[in-house]
Amino acid sequence: MVKELFEEELLIPKERIAVLIGPDGKAKKQIEKTGNIKLQINAKEGNVKIIAEDAIALWLGRQVIEAIGRGFNPTTAQKIFKEENCFELINLLDYSGKSKKKLERIKGRLIGTKGKTKRVIQYQTNTYISIYGKTVGIIGPIEEVQNARRAIELILSGARQGTAYHFLEKQKEKHKDE
Repeated sequence: MVKELFEEELLIPKERIAVLIGPDGKAKKQIEKTGNIKLQINAKEGNVKIIAEDAIALWLGRQVIEAIGRGFNPTTAQKIFKEENCFELINLLDYSGKSKKKLERIKGRLIGTKGKTKRVIQYQTNTYISIYGKTVGIIGPIEEVQNARRAIELILSGARQGTAYHFLEKQKEKHKDE
């Protein structure tokens, strides 16, 4: 009996291909082993073909590759393979429109002075955040990713960073009481 294979192809930025492969192919091999998937990479085009024996492995593998393409390092991206974690992507163009100036401004607000805003959100939510191109990626425990997303959306919608921090503190207190 022949095993059915699931395949999917996706494009990632060409400058992220080297990160996906890693020194001597170590990152690629680790991702394949951890996710029980096979990767075929076309470095010239930025194409990555994912091959898996089951749909869930394919879906998780796609998220890991997408996370690497959106600025995460392979070690962090592989946390998506753990059941308690998830990956969220926020499109900054939904908040900035087509204005490059507005895009740069909201990215700057999310990063904060010397990276403070991004660091605080990551610390308060136990998540990893990558601001890359026109997207913000979040990896971490499901409930915490939702809190980080909400804090980021508050800032993107024009709220002060302090408002987002206050929201996160309230979520932490609420979680302690449960």
